[in-house]
Amino acid sequence: MNKHILVVAAHPDDELLGIGGTIVKHVKNGDAVRAIIMCEGESLRYAKDVGQSKATEEAARILGVEKVYTLGYPDQKLDTYTLTDLITPLEKVSDEFHPNIIYCQSGCDANRDHKILFEAASIAFRPLDTWIEDFYTFYTASSTEWGYPRDFAPDTWIDISDVLETKIKAFECYTSEVREYPHPRSSKALENQAHFWGNQCCMDSAEVLMTIRRTIR
Repeated sequence: MNKHILVVAAHPDDELLGIGGTIVKHVKNGDAVRAIIMCEGESLRYAKDVGQSKATEEAARILGVEKVYTLGYPDQKLDTYTLTDLITPLEKVSDEFHPNIIYCQSGCDANRDHKILFEAASIAFRPLDTWIEDFYTFYTASSTEWGYPRDFAPDTWIDISDVLETKIKAFECYTSEVREYPHPRSSKALENQAHFWGNQCCMDSAEVLMTIRRTIR
């Protein structure tokens, strides 16, 4: 049976850095994939429009994401909202879409928006909603590895060997976010990271997840 997949990310491009390849595999499998982007990702660092909205739309088209909910919270200011303010729109999407599998940023990340988003998502997507089966967090390059304590412990490897090029192509839509190698948020570094994770399980390329909750009925 095809699944409803929901990706929950704090900023534009986080969804690509973490599970761009996994998204493509779900789409190829016939699953319906949607994404939530909590923050606009421009105001703090750029103070102007650098084309994030257009990049998000183009990346979603390449990956095959059917709908993106851009919620428009200010960048790096999720800590100025009550948790209820963040939970409510997530629950609204859940009630509309009925996702079976949730992928979210890790609460172990260095970025505070990521931590707060995870806290909100872990409440919004409780198994009280019987359509929710699995809840995972993903590894976000240039945030998860800089977090402390380093509590992200992957337990699931997704083979993305046949879709890695699509992931990189979609990531490169975010021209304001792509950095020069050897920055971890460069195209080559993402390829190297995929090979690193994949080689741990005798694959060419992989993405990794940490299981938060699985419900088997």
